[in-house]
Order: sequence, then C-alpha cells, then structure tokens
Amino acid sequence: MAWYAIDAVTLLHLVEQDLSPGDGHRLVAPDSIRSQVMERLLADVRQGTRRDADALRLHERMTGLKLRLLGDRVSRTVAWRLAREHEGMTLRQAEYLAIARLQAEALVTIDETLAALATGLVPLAGLPQLLAPAPEG
Repeated sequence: MAWYAIDAVTLLHLVEQDLSPGDGHRLVAPDSIRSQVMERLLADVRQGTRRDADALRLHERMTGLKLRLLGDRVSRTVAWRLAREHEGMTLRQAEYLAIARLQAEALVTIDETLAALATGLVPLAGLPQLLAPAPEG
C-alpha cells in the first residue's frame, strides 16, 4: 500500500473529474484540506463561475473520498520549520510538504508552484501514478 499526500487543488481536481486513487493507494493531507476546497468552491459560486448545486455536489463527492487527515504537533512543527527555512513558502504550502515528508511516499499535486517548492524537499509523483493500481508484491 502506498500513501500519497495531496493538496487542495489536486483534491478538487479529483472530485471534479470523478477520479479515485488506484487500488492499494491511500491519501493523506492536512486536516484543513476540505475547508480549503470549500473556500475555493464558495469563491467560484460568488464569482458566478460555478453553480451552488454543483459546488455542493462536489462537496459531497469530496466527503466520500477517503482521506487520512493530520494536524498533529509534529506535522505542524515540521511545517513551521520548512516555512522558516524557505523564504517565500507559505505555512499552508509547508503543511503539505510536512505531511508528505512524514506520512507519504510522495506528494501528488497539479499545482505547479507547490511542485516547484517541493522539488528537492519531498518526492513527487504524478496523477497517473496515483490513479494506477499499486504494483503487486
């Protein structure tokens, strides 16, 4: 079984496209991820780029996707240190990297900025790797 850390942008993409991790893969993220997705959905509704009913449907799909959510002292401390060590990295970005470093084999993100920040700090994997079944053995 492989654990993959994901960010809010990637979670929203997964639910918009009705995608699920391949058999044998599990998802892990900071405990704030669902609120971050909901903030993005609310902004879309307020801007008129998404209907309220569609946002709520995506919320239901997101809630049904199994995620291990973390917000423990160790992951917050690692996130703090990462943000302090890397100028320009937000604490939110650092949280994803901390979770990936502590609890996952790799970070999966479609956010190019986060991927660039992660380079050299945590392993990265692509969506195809997350969606494919885990290799046997």
